[in-house]
Amino acid sequence: MNRKEKILEILKEKREVTVKELSNIFNVSEMTIYRDIKELEKEGEIKRKHGSVMLNTKENKETLTVDTCPICEKAITRSHPYKITVENVKIIEACCEHCGLLLHQKYADKEVSAITYDFITENPISALNAYFVVGSSAVPCCSPSVIPFASKEDAEKFQKGFGGNVMTFVEAYNEITNKMNINIKSCCTPQHNVTFKLNEIK
Repeated sequence: MNRKEKILEILKEKREVTVKELSNIFNVSEMTIYRDIKELEKEGEIKRKHGSVMLNTKENKETLTVDTCPICEKAITRSHPYKITVENVKIIEACCEHCGLLLHQKYADKEVSAITYDFITENPISALNAYFVVGSSAVPCCSPSVIPFASKEDAEKFQKGFGGNVMTFVEAYNEITNKMNINIKSCCTPQHNVTFKLNEIK
């Protein structure tokens, strides 16, 4: 068992632990522990909270804060970020829908659900049932932009003003992941070349 796995075992027992405590337990520098924590955070296993770390679980989601997007590493500043729940346990947030779709690629072999927020009302909606305007002139975060809507009608109205294409979740997923995989210039770079049958997304 490597150190990262041991850190997760400790968190399962203690629920919350500080970097200093982990440094003492493993007899390594705090900087070494920070590197482990950063990797575990990117993998969606843990989240940081006021100088300590906790497991990234459904029970902890209300008390945890996310520092950076696991795809592009930008700070997550939205009050309602795109989030996916993996196998009903692990919750991972992305800075925007563009990165959210790439995040799905990372967990293509897992059972996932996803929540996003309607661009107009900011009401929560299932990302898998949403409509997205992809590649519009409005770029709130990463490019090409992906703007979510609860209804196709609202998405089409937005499209008339800002351009882009109205797509379902599967269409938007294909568009973004295909573009990233052939290295079209963007603010993100693909981190996972994973392919899977889209009808397996839940």
